[in-house]
Amino acid sequence: MTAISARDVVVDFPIYGLRSRSLKNMVIRAATGGMLARDAAERVVVRALDGVSFEFREGDRIGIVGHNGSGKTTLLRVIAGAYEPVSGAIETKGRIASMLSVTLGMDPEATGYENIFVRAAIMGLKPREVAPRVSEIREFSELGDYLDMPVRMYSSGMSMRLAFAISTCIAADIILMDEWLSVGDPAFREKAQQRLRRLVDQARILVLASNDERLVRDNCNRIMRLSHGKMTALENI
Repeated sequence: MTAISARDVVVDFPIYGLRSRSLKNMVIRAATGGMLARDAAERVVVRALDGVSFEFREGDRIGIVGHNGSGKTTLLRVIAGAYEPVSGAIETKGRIASMLSVTLGMDPEATGYENIFVRAAIMGLKPREVAPRVSEIREFSELGDYLDMPVRMYSSGMSMRLAFAISTCIAADIILMDEWLSVGDPAFREKAQQRLRRLVDQARILVLASNDERLVRDNCNRIMRLSHGKMTALENI
């Protein structure tokens, strides 16, 4: 059964080089999200998540809301496995599709075709899972012969088309999004939105972080509220 569970998750980001009072004050002013603390080594840290616990089950559509720096993106990255908690535990059951950075890991010197397999590997897919979908990725991205060229020759829009086509080529049990993903020119964007909507509808759990509470209410059935790294509420809509 698809699920995400977290127990007392804490994530700290150490801050190095605080040698002067002015620099320390600057960091304090900048750390409007996580709280400043000290770890076991007496380093100053920003506590991005502070004792977060929850249980997400099949059918949950979770919207994470909170002020900038409240810990929304950090929590998504912990669920995705990109960040390791300094204490507490998180467990996921099911294939995860992370839409947090769809171009992550793409090599500008490699061709589009080569990057299909590079990006897919970062997503945890095996070559045998991706190979049957290469033709479909080519067709959806509309890049044609450009896939034989190095990605450094692509425009930013072309790179995003390829990255989106790869990231959405296989249905997932859990989808993580930091704001609703939108890519490409108007014509491609409409096609991409239809594909993304199908992917979301098929997913067993959606976790969507956003500053737009209306977007969250339109797409989710539960809201998690974060403030300074702490979960202040988890409520049904």
